[in-house]
Amino acid sequence: MQTVGFGQHDHSACVGGGMKAAEDACAAQGLRLTKGRRRVLEILLQEHRAMGAYDILGLLSDEGFASQPPVVYRALDFLVANGFAHKIQKLNAYIACAHPGDSHTPVFLICRGCETVAETAAPLKSTLGEVADKIGFKIETTIVEAEGMCPTCATAST
Repeated sequence: MQTVGFGQHDHSACVGGGMKAAEDACAAQGLRLTKGRRRVLEILLQEHRAMGAYDILGLLSDEGFASQPPVVYRALDFLVANGFAHKIQKLNAYIACAHPGDSHTPVFLICRGCETVAETAAPLKSTLGEVADKIGFKIETTIVEAEGMCPTCATAST
């Protein structure tokens, strides 16, 4: 699984792939990808950055969608609960899943300079799972966020 966020990639392919993965998963699981949920996911995929709920709300309002925060929060809750997006706790923001359809524990690399977020996966769950199993703990959710400098900001600071 590759890291997405700091390097160049085919942006149109990731937008199209993200939408198709969500549509396929919703069809397979009997979930409703409503117009609002769809548009919030499209925004996250198109922007390709962590966004606060009010940033998303502003874009939706410009497009004529209801400008009520609960509409955005309900859409984000649905997207996060079904693995189409993730919440970045450090930034209190949301980002589209870079690996939709893959079973993975995301690891977020957050640049403290430009706040770009890259999503990757690390073999933490197996190691952490082994430690947890030894003490009888059952992991339900794992969120890993690492803060540092992206290549662009690191080069600029030297």
